[in-house]
Amino acid sequence: MSQTKAPKVRATLFCILAGIVLAMVAVVTDHWAVLSPEVEHHNATCEAAHFGLWRICIKRIVTSDGKDKTCGPISLPGEKNCSYFRHFNPGETSEIFEVTTQKEYSISAAAIAIFSLGFIIMGTICALLSFRKKRDYLLRPASMFYAFAGLCIFVSVEVTRQSVKRMIGSEHTVWIEYYYSWSFACACAAFVLLFLGGLALLLFSLPRMPQNPWESCMDAEPEH
Repeated sequence: MSQTKAPKVRATLFCILAGIVLAMVAVVTDHWAVLSPEVEHHNATCEAAHFGLWRICIKRIVTSDGKDKTCGPISLPGEKNCSYFRHFNPGETSEIFEVTTQKEYSISAAAIAIFSLGFIIMGTICALLSFRKKRDYLLRPASMFYAFAGLCIFVSVEVTRQSVKRMIGSEHTVWIEYYYSWSFACACAAFVLLFLGGLALLLFSLPRMPQNPWESCMDAEPEH
């Protein structure tokens, strides 16, 4: 690899590493969306919820006087009970999810996220081998794996977004308001870093194209 490309590749890999960390945080945490029911009486206890790809947490919050008719914010102190979705762990109780959302949405979002982690692992293996064995051409499949991982994260984000919209719009739900939380933001940032980083890494790892009509691809710098 030329001396001019090496710093660009390192900077791109650093951005991809940040995307990998954000993707891991988004997948394992359960703050993708926060749900709030309508509160009819103040100074009463209400139940707000936040969930991720694998489990949902219900939090009992004591409301205070005010014009806001929703429960929350979720950061208020209260008793919290978390359980994995029933289709992932039949022994857990998560009736609220079974009633108010589509089970297929949750399974699809989680499965696509697993595919994303698989692409990340394969891309990382190729990237490590390219440096250890001095084989720069392995950066090209690594870049494609990272770009595919970013696309999978994006699809998982979109599936979760559609799931929340259907949940709020359902007549069988108690939720009237929602907002996306920090795990969702981590997933969106991971998509941008992995997808754009993968494309940039592919661009930087390509051999130098001929700059003059009399040159050919054979004149490009040799690869190890």
